[in-house]
Amino acid sequence: MVNLPHADSSSSATAETVRLTGACGTGLQGSTFLPPPPAAHGLPTLLYTHGFGQTRGAWHKTGLGLAAQGYAGLAYDARGHGGSQRNAHDLPYDAEQFIDDLIIVAGEQPEPPVLIGASMGGLFGLIAESRWPGLFSALVLVDITPHWEKAGLSRVLEFATAFPSGFESPAQAAELVANYLPNRPRRSAEELIPLMHEGEDGRWRWHWDMRLIDDLVRDSAQHQDDIAEAARSVRCPVLLVSGGRSEMVSEDNIRSFQALVPHAQHVQLPQAGHMLAGDDNDAFTGAVLDYLGTLSRARHTRFFNTAFDSASGARS
Repeated sequence: MVNLPHADSSSSATAETVRLTGACGTGLQGSTFLPPPPAAHGLPTLLYTHGFGQTRGAWHKTGLGLAAQGYAGLAYDARGHGGSQRNAHDLPYDAEQFIDDLIIVAGEQPEPPVLIGASMGGLFGLIAESRWPGLFSALVLVDITPHWEKAGLSRVLEFATAFPSGFESPAQAAELVANYLPNRPRRSAEELIPLMHEGEDGRWRWHWDMRLIDDLVRDSAQHQDDIAEAARSVRCPVLLVSGGRSEMVSEDNIRSFQALVPHAQHVQLPQAGHMLAGDDNDAFTGAVLDYLGTLSRARHTRFFNTAFDSASGARS
């Protein structure tokens, strides 16, 4: 892992760019979020995975915010996204590659991390935990459940394919995106630049491989029952954070998920849509921080009870 330091003046925490290696040697680009000194002890590392068409930049504010509270974090661009390696032209994308990447990255952490996974990233997290129990100390699923609304996915695909020739500039992209998604918070050109790249033709396009749509996303609904079965086997603590205005996760989806994972907790942010961390970042970060606090208290209670039982056994 090669660290490239970068400080963020908006927070007492800092971010560093890192290079990671996924399955079959795939190069992944990541960011670590480092708490300010002195280092806190006993807090889990947070591993952030983004949704389809996003990059690790989706977690920047949350990562720094939680790092400022003592929680170190790692976010990475999934293969085919952002600064991570794309598959060779003769190698199609499939879910197994992403799951294997996640298992490798999580398994390299000193202790099982808490996974904070949005949409696609959360689904791969569920599957990874079902295959390797204990890979994560807890899961935070960000507006995703094993069953989702087909109309919502259609809307995502409609947006993803709406501008096949790209944009003249990030400013034009910001204008067209605002018109296309009038109910979402408006993104500035500067905010969109990390999500885009300039091609040799001078046009600006999203920073992900368009092959992902046909290889991975378009027919993903056929895997919902398999993902539900994976979720049924998950035993680690789970929090579902849903958006009250989400077009992907309905109340029926939430009830179905709670039946699959009865121990899961659920928090809904009324003003947020599917892009939850971007729609209402302060509320989202606060909800995650509250949940991490409950995990810490539960861990301390178990430790105390174990120590007490051991001491009682020694006296008897």
